[in-house]
Amino acid sequence: MADIATLTLNPTLDVSFEVERIAPTHKLRGDKERHDPGGGGINVARVFVRLGGNARCYYLAGGATGAALDWLLDLHQLVRSKIPISGETRVSTSIFVRESGGEYRFVTDGPLVSAAEWQACEQQLEEARCEYLVASGSLPRGVPADFYARIAAIARRRGIRFVLDSSGEGLAQGLAGGGVFLVKPSLGELRRLTGEALKDDRAVAEAARAIVARGQAELVAVTMGRDGAMLVDASGTLRLPAIPVEASSAVGAGDSFLAGMIHALAEGRTAAEAFRFGQAAGAAAVLTPGTDLARADDIRRLYAAALAAPPAGAGHAGREQG
Repeated sequence: MADIATLTLNPTLDVSFEVERIAPTHKLRGDKERHDPGGGGINVARVFVRLGGNARCYYLAGGATGAALDWLLDLHQLVRSKIPISGETRVSTSIFVRESGGEYRFVTDGPLVSAAEWQACEQQLEEARCEYLVASGSLPRGVPADFYARIAAIARRRGIRFVLDSSGEGLAQGLAGGGVFLVKPSLGELRRLTGEALKDDRAVAEAARAIVARGQAELVAVTMGRDGAMLVDASGTLRLPAIPVEASSAVGAGDSFLAGMIHALAEGRTAAEAFRFGQAAGAAAVLTPGTDLARADDIRRLYAAALAAPPAGAGHAGREQG
């Protein structure tokens, strides 16, 4: 099993709980409260380790909330390399309303990061020892838009496979530098990246193929929520329907997907097999409440069930060449 490192530039102290109903001005009593370490890369590491892998978390953190994040990472027994910052680590809140069955998620922009702080992060990553480096999550204020491209260049120089999962300028400029091994945009992120509506599978596949053709990424995995997912590489396109599950919370589904896919790749599985395993991990995350993320037993059970299921229909779940 390969070792991975994850990078989370704008982590969160994740808080989740449930309330009976939502009403303005009233004090609403909640229950089933959870506190978890969060942010894209940290979530990927949590699931990767649950699957039996080894992961080191690189992350920026500061203030009282940053100290709480450190404690939670230790509680989850995650290996960590903290880059201290002067700003306060942000708090993300997820509230499930039993009356409506709706989930409400609140997250802030996060701290302002100084040049000295993001440069210290860059220097630490020069020493990272891993086979995969996963940069996941948004860029905090103060970090240059091309930061992920800088990290991708470090990874290439050191023979490390670089994986990118971001949005906005972080995604656009991270891809612009080229040489990304795997990029995992959601459909919404791919639409914003291309500036196109991408109304059908053909348009989505063409947009993903363009990323591969430009040498920006070897593998493009597009997640589409209830509509499934699509994998594109130089050999063709694989389109899969969603795995049907009863939803509890959508928090961390994309991060779980990415962790599952990287875990399978690190075990030596093909890209298509890893993509299917990642999809099972994303579905498993939806089963867990609040910020709990995917569990290993659920991932493996859903993966086995999906493999045993009959094809969803001609052209929808097959590998298309070219």
